[in-house]
Amino acid sequence: MKSVLICGCDGYIGWGLAMHLAKRGHRVAGFDNLHRRRNVNAVGSISAIPIPTMEERVEYFDGNIEYQMGDATDYEFLSGIVKDFKPDTIVQLAEQPSAPFSMKNQKQAFYTQQNNVLGSLNVLFAIKEFVPDCHLLKLGTMGEYGTPNITIAENPVELEYDGRKETIQFPKQPGSFYHASKVHDTTNILLANRIWGLSCTDVMQGVVYGTRTNEMTDDKLLTRFDFDESFGTAINRFVAQAVIDYPLTPYGKGGQTRGYLALIDSVQCLRLAVENPPKQGEYRVFNQLAKTYSVLELANLVQEVAYDCGITTRIDCIENPRIEKENHYYNVESQKLRNLGFKETRSIKDELHLMFADLSKCGDRIKAHRDVIEPSSFWNGKIHNIVN
Repeated sequence: MKSVLICGCDGYIGWGLAMHLAKRGHRVAGFDNLHRRRNVNAVGSISAIPIPTMEERVEYFDGNIEYQMGDATDYEFLSGIVKDFKPDTIVQLAEQPSAPFSMKNQKQAFYTQQNNVLGSLNVLFAIKEFVPDCHLLKLGTMGEYGTPNITIAENPVELEYDGRKETIQFPKQPGSFYHASKVHDTTNILLANRIWGLSCTDVMQGVVYGTRTNEMTDDKLLTRFDFDESFGTAINRFVAQAVIDYPLTPYGKGGQTRGYLALIDSVQCLRLAVENPPKQGEYRVFNQLAKTYSVLELANLVQEVAYDCGITTRIDCIENPRIEKENHYYNVESQKLRNLGFKETRSIKDELHLMFADLSKCGDRIKAHRDVIEPSSFWNGKIHNIVN
């Protein structure tokens, strides 16, 4: 049994992870500043799946999860919970997770980097000062790498220039202010590992989709599900569109390729990292994904499963609001988690059938906010609106 502190336990992944670890007998505590709920409201949207308050969730789960409301950028709060709980592992999920949200305007870009970078910096100092043997499990993103024209390595790579060689972490090419905040996190983690000897796992996670994990046995235990253009990931947004007879809208030609994994497998991978920590003082990188798909391939898969579920939908490619390569090489090394036992739980089609079953109950909520599906965040600086 390990003592695990989850920063950001009210989130899409955080709530599922908290229940999963608690069910496996770990001692779990978590906190959240509830900004995800606030930020989704700020863009005029809601969670398609109704979710109770965190206090109600914890009480209903009845699985020994300790919860407090708090903010990782508040060092007095954070250091207090770390001193009291004395975790073996801290899982840092307490970050603003949306690239489009970070690109809306100066205010949201500033907020994203302030919240993400400074919150994670506080976590590093809390570990160093109060639990130096603690394992930091930090959720990053595959988007830190961009789309290089070479295979993305998990291990450090050797660079040769001007007749000399150096070993470095795989180069980063962030595509938004959100992704840049994650790269800054990685820089700070590497520094803390090098100068303080902290034990760190830096998780480069692909795009996550799905509505439930095995612990979500009741609708009251389901996690949030976002479908708007800021917080809804490609597969999640496509399924929500199909449910309300809204065309599926890949950006551009749909050739953008990324790594994907289901929510249940994101939780599985993070659990494997918790239960198999690095050596003391080790820094390691996990590239966390199951398979790679282009956006158009995903739209076709969703259309096919929708038809199986009695729903006819069409695919309408629209102008890409982002500045990114439409067609590119994309190959990722992702062996370390598989060496620890990771296996994809269900096929993507089986996962999509479950998603349609869950979201079919939420059609009215999605329809009431259908205007937030179309892009309003443009990387080239077009004017758009935000509630706050």
